[in-house]
Amino acid sequence: MKESLYSRRSNLVVGFHGCDKSVVDAVIAGKTELLASANDYDWLGNGIYFWENNEDRAWQWAKQLSTRKSSSVKEPAVIGAIIDLGYCLDLTDSFYLQELKTSYSVLKELYADANMPLPRNETIGKSSDLLIRKLDCAVVQTARRINAKANQHPYDSVKGVFWEGQELYPNAGFREKNHIQICVCNPNCIKGYFLPRGINPDYPNP
Repeated sequence: MKESLYSRRSNLVVGFHGCDKSVVDAVIAGKTELLASANDYDWLGNGIYFWENNEDRAWQWAKQLSTRKSSSVKEPAVIGAIIDLGYCLDLTDSFYLQELKTSYSVLKELYADANMPLPRNETIGKSSDLLIRKLDCAVVQTARRINAKANQHPYDSVKGVFWEGQELYPNAGFREKNHIQICVCNPNCIKGYFLPRGINPDYPNP
C-alpha cells in the first residue's frame, strides 16, 4: 500500500498567514499554493511563514503590508493552515538552541576563511526591533544545511518565539507583538488550508 500524506501520526498546530485576498481565494480554490519566502533576512530562514495560533497578528501583518507602496497586498486577508511540524528545528527547545549556536560558530569560521564580514541583524527606522535579520537567517540556513548533510531526513520546519514591539506596560518583560512564528520548509507539512471563522456565541469556546 502506498503511503499517503496523512499516514503518519502527527504533531498538529494551527497557523495563520497574512497576504492578499486574491492569494487566499486561489489557495482555498486549490489553484495555487502559498509560496516560500527566500529573502536573505527571513527570521527563521527560507520557507512558508505562519503565525502560530495568532489570527490577529496575521491580520496586523497583512494590513501593514497593504500600506507599503511596493507591496502586492492590496486587499488584506488571512488564511489558516493545519500544520504538522514534523522534524522541527524548535528554537524554543534548549537542545536546538545549542545546535543553532554551534551553527553560528561554523558560519563565523566560513566567513573568516573567506575574509568576509558576517551578515548583521539591523533595525528599521525608529523601531528598536531587529526586523532585518540577515545574521539569524544565515545561521538558521547553516543549521539546516549541516543537518541535511548529517541526516537522511532534513528539517521539515523551524519554530521560534519573538519579543517584538513596545512594552506592554511600564517596565514590562512582555511586548505588544510577542508571537511564535513557524517556517515550513517541507510543503507536505501543510495538511490543509481553511478560511478562519468566528465563534458561535451559542456555545462555549472549547
